[in-house]
Amino acid sequence: MILRLAAALLLLAVLVFGAWVRFAPLPADLYHRMDSAHGVGDWPASGGFEAVRQVTEPKATLAALVGVVEATPRTALIEGSVEEGLVTVVTRSALWGLPDITNLWIEGDRVHVRGHLVFGPFDFGCNRARIEGWLARAGVH
Repeated sequence: MILRLAAALLLLAVLVFGAWVRFAPLPADLYHRMDSAHGVGDWPASGGFEAVRQVTEPKATLAALVGVVEATPRTALIEGSVEEGLVTVVTRSALWGLPDITNLWIEGDRVHVRGHLVFGPFDFGCNRARIEGWLARAGVH
């Protein structure tokens, strides 16, 4: 009897956690921003990754990247546009729906792509892999 109750409570806790990460609000005023002091290069961070590329046509490069990003499964626009020069998207993991936020923006002749997790301390390299894949598919080196 106690074992069944413990198992039921554990299952309930897992379901509540799953619903919480899937339906927690992602307010644009918290995530839709461009703030980086990084120069050209790759910048791993705890829970995320940023890639900065110097390009000849920043708006065209951002448009190409956004096209690739929009075709990514479980990815949705939070706010922004190529015309604005700042785009913020959320990509959710397949199993739990854990959100990772990605900001793409133009700064002079550079394009920044920064992804970071929302929940937990580690992203296990997911943001880096996703961003490097996007850059490769958009032909940005």
